[in-house]
Amino acid sequence: MPNLKVTVLQQPLVWMDGPANLRHFDRQLEAVSGRDVIVLPEMFTTGFAMEAAVQSLPEADVIAWMQDKAQRADALIAGSAALQTERGPVNRFLLVEPNGTIHHYDKRHLFRMADEHHHYQAGDERVVFEWRGWRIMPLVCYDLRFPVWSRNHNDYDLILYVANWPAPRSLHWQALLTARAIENQAYVVGCNRVGTDGNGHHYRGDSRVINPQGEIVATAEPHQATLIHAELSLTALKEYREKFPAWQDADTFTLD
Repeated sequence: MPNLKVTVLQQPLVWMDGPANLRHFDRQLEAVSGRDVIVLPEMFTTGFAMEAAVQSLPEADVIAWMQDKAQRADALIAGSAALQTERGPVNRFLLVEPNGTIHHYDKRHLFRMADEHHHYQAGDERVVFEWRGWRIMPLVCYDLRFPVWSRNHNDYDLILYVANWPAPRSLHWQALLTARAIENQAYVVGCNRVGTDGNGHHYRGDSRVINPQGEIVATAEPHQATLIHAELSLTALKEYREKFPAWQDADTFTLD
C-alpha cells in the first residue's frame, strides 16, 4: 500500500497582499521535491482578513498559480483562500493535482468571534476525495472544534486542517488535532501560520502531523517560519484499524 509524503509550510503571511504572498511561497517551494502533498495555511494569499472577501485575488489567478506549482512539484498543492465565487465570497480550501484537477471545500464553520459569518458564505458540503491511494478530507481552522462534521464514516484516511489559529488558543489547537486523530482513527495534518496579522493577532504555528493513535509524527517549532516533512503509512493505518476497530461502534449522527 502506498505511503504518502507530506510537507507542511508553517509561514508568515503578508497582510492583504496576494502577489507578495505568492512570491513568498514561490521561494519556499523551490526547494520542495519528491512529495505527494504540500500544505499551505488558511487564506494563504491574504491572512485572515474579513475585507479579503471583496479585495482578494481572482479565483482563476489563484488556481492558475496552484496548478503551476502542483505540476512543477508533481504533488497535490493544498491551501485556502478568500475568493469571490458563484456562491458569493467564501473561504475556499483548494486542493490541486499536478494534472490540473481541482478539489475544493468551502469552510462550513465561520468564526463568529471575528464576524466571519457576516463576510463569507458558509459551505454546506462535506468533501472527501482520493489522491494516490489515500482518501483525504479537507477542513479549515474553526471546523476543528466541531467533531460531528469531521466524523469518519470509514470513508477517509487523512484529515487536512489549514488554519490561522491565534497563539492565545494554541493549547486548544494542539489538543483538538490530537482528539480528531484518535477518535477518527485517521492521520491528521494541521498547518497553521506564524507571525502577526494586520489586526494585531499573533500566531505561533504549532503545525504538526499526528498518527491515528494520537502520536506526533512531526511538529514545527513554535513562532518559526519553517517546513516540516512526514511520511504516512497506509499499511500501518489499516493494521491499526483492524486490530482496534473502535470505528465499528461509532454513533451515527444526522446533520440538518
